[in-house]
Amino acid sequence: MTSKIRKILYPLSVLFEGLTKIRNKFYDEEILVSKAFDLPILLVGNLRVGGTGKTPQVAYLVKLLKEKYRIAVLSRGYKRKTSGFVLANSNTGVSEIGDEAYQLSKQFSTITIAVDADRVNGINKLVALKSPPEVIVLDDAFQHRKIRAGFNILLTPYTDLYTDDSHLPTGNLRENSKGAERAQVIIVTKCPDQLTEEQEFKTAVKLHPTLEQTIFFTKISYADFIQNEQERINLSDLVAYSILLITGIENPRPLLEFLDSKRIKYKHLSYKDHHHFTESDIEKIEMEFKKFSNKKRLILSTEKDYVRIFESLNVLYYLAIETTFINHQKDFDTLILNYVEENTRDRKIS
Repeated sequence: MTSKIRKILYPLSVLFEGLTKIRNKFYDEEILVSKAFDLPILLVGNLRVGGTGKTPQVAYLVKLLKEKYRIAVLSRGYKRKTSGFVLANSNTGVSEIGDEAYQLSKQFSTITIAVDADRVNGINKLVALKSPPEVIVLDDAFQHRKIRAGFNILLTPYTDLYTDDSHLPTGNLRENSKGAERAQVIIVTKCPDQLTEEQEFKTAVKLHPTLEQTIFFTKISYADFIQNEQERINLSDLVAYSILLITGIENPRPLLEFLDSKRIKYKHLSYKDHHHFTESDIEKIEMEFKKFSNKKRLILSTEKDYVRIFESLNVLYYLAIETTFINHQKDFDTLILNYVEENTRDRKIS
């Protein structure tokens, strides 16, 4: 959307912001009631539309907790072709639960993955399972105030802080930045590798945290190999390859910069975030790939894109990522573990 159109739509931004303020006030004053559940619920979300690194952060929480607790992840299943509550199993496809939930189900086969736009119904279904979860992680549910989560984690990208943004449609915020006060933890994601203490301090000041909030800083870490269902190839070996890079994410720039830093040569085909790849798209990708004369050639994508198109392309690989805390990782882990342990213990006592 151009800046000119955004300016024209400014009155709508004022209207939408006013409506979300009223809605939040009704929940804050309990005119509208949020439902609480008798188990630990960790919520990961943001104030803006678009990618802030939610899926890697959810994966981090799963890795932290899965050895000690039965974990379930519940998301809405963005752009899936189903409706209502869907519980993932080994035969569930990406079209049934959405790319992000499917990615998590492939990464963590031993935990429960479910989708439901109605999060209250989704949690009710999960706790009614024969082997119900002991902890639920809610993916992208910060504005879903019908649920009162026990621990709210708010994400904001380093280069696009919510305090520098405005409400939709002139900006990208789903609600006013005051909504950040509902979070116990704020994580600044996608930080540069070399982040100084001064940069951290200036960013923290910009976010205006309350006295009860803690701010952490994370970055994207890339694997040192690419992979698919059959094999892995070390990044150091890719300098000899001709690579067709396919991305359907909001901001591919960090990935491009990473590949450039490794002196990996590629041709980039960029699509919109959560793009649904059609037969025409696949044909175009295959045509571009055939133009490479190098015998060592492959198609590379992000893991999120891979799960949408791996069945349609033969020589497709993905580069995995994870979220890495720049510092104070143990402090974050302790906050999460203490919250879950205390609420699990209280539940057993009651």
